[in-house]
Amino acid sequence: MVSGRWRRQIEILVLVCFVIIGVAVVWRGMPVTMTPDGEVTLVPARHWSELPDNSVQCELCFRSCIIAKGERGYCTARINRDGSLYSLVYGTATAQVDPVEKEPLLHFYPGTNSLCFGTAGCNFRCTFCHNWHLAASTPEEVRFLEMTPEEAVSRAIESGCSSISFTYNEPTVFYEWVYDVSKMAQQNGIKTYFHTNAGIRPEPLKELLPHMDAVCVDLKGFTSEFYEVTSFSDLEPVLNTLKIIKASGVWFEITCLIIPTLNDDPEQIREMSRWILENLGAEVPVHFSRFFPAYKLTRLPPTPIETLETARSVAMEEGLHYVTIGNVPGHEANSTFCPECDTTLIKRVHFTVEENNIVNGRCNQCGHKIPGVWE
Repeated sequence: MVSGRWRRQIEILVLVCFVIIGVAVVWRGMPVTMTPDGEVTLVPARHWSELPDNSVQCELCFRSCIIAKGERGYCTARINRDGSLYSLVYGTATAQVDPVEKEPLLHFYPGTNSLCFGTAGCNFRCTFCHNWHLAASTPEEVRFLEMTPEEAVSRAIESGCSSISFTYNEPTVFYEWVYDVSKMAQQNGIKTYFHTNAGIRPEPLKELLPHMDAVCVDLKGFTSEFYEVTSFSDLEPVLNTLKIIKASGVWFEITCLIIPTLNDDPEQIREMSRWILENLGAEVPVHFSRFFPAYKLTRLPPTPIETLETARSVAMEEGLHYVTIGNVPGHEANSTFCPECDTTLIKRVHFTVEENNIVNGRCNQCGHKIPGVWE
């Protein structure tokens, strides 16, 4: 039996290893494209409007930044140059092949790999961000691979990936590239999805969804106070985004990072589960993920496994059918079970699929239809 003190030291060591690997992935790329005067290449942005005095208003996310000439938006990835808005991160990305389960998307082509892309910048400022080396950086501070949409799709095909994922930092801030790559992927039979904080505005979201096969949404908590204090953001746009995705018919799943003392109150989780049931339905998969100390939130311990188990029990008591626990390798609840006969539908160990007992979208024991994208 490992003592509590040694378990804590092992968890910290694992966290440090994850951070080192993440930084190494980012810095193995090529330099971001630069103009002759040493600035990042500018690509015209989408979703903005002109204002007096050469100012512009970005209309991409909930912040609706008003940006003066020569200034950047909150995300640092969009700049006003002479009264026009430009993206600073188009075609500049870190790339890595990951299992789709890592997002996590657990009802979407299980056991397949995705080519995952991320850039610099974010429209949130989460104190617990695990990808802070990207999200909290400006385009000039990070080294990236440089590629066109055609090259991104070709790289996915050459890597044997079934899908392309936009992740690591918030895909909203590299919207233009996400949009172009997704359209190109559709034409070549490659699926696409994105992992989002859901702070995007309705119009750009509705424009993007027809070119997406799935979305993984971070529902970081269920109070406005939590969003304001830990992410410098707002809950209401996130809930609105979830409703829009549901109405679109695009497959989506929800991830909730459970942080000790901040968003682990069982009654708040109960309230959140009721909202999901009433607005999104019982069959949307919900994943409770274990927190590890990161970035500016290192004073708290990793989430106790019992806390995650309680959250899962509460969500299932409220009527949600597919609730899993993540970031706890080997935990039984990392697998997916049939809500009708309790058969293990997909047995997982962390990100590895060991069994898949879904046949033609149904449980192979009782024939119950299982929601998802299976083939």
